[in-house]
Amino acid sequence: MNQSNSPQKPQKIRIILGSLFLLCGCTFLLDFLFLSDAFDKHAVYQWENWPGFYAIFGFVACLLLVLISKYILRPLVKRDEDYYE
Repeated sequence: MNQSNSPQKPQKIRIILGSLFLLCGCTFLLDFLFLSDAFDKHAVYQWENWPGFYAIFGFVACLLLVLISKYILRPLVKRDEDYYE
């Protein structure tokens, strides 16, 4: 492994994560620009018109998937370390 790149990796990760959070924040704030009645989102339900609804919905859905897989599915499929011995 090249030692010269090693100190730069945490800085690159921080830059990438910071850019991602900035982009997510900007798109969340951009949703507030479309609150006017002139822009129609073609929503079926009223709560789909709430600003940031899909961002919050996606975050909650992802969080639920992780928690369900960790606490419900993992114990069902987990085997002991010496299962094949």
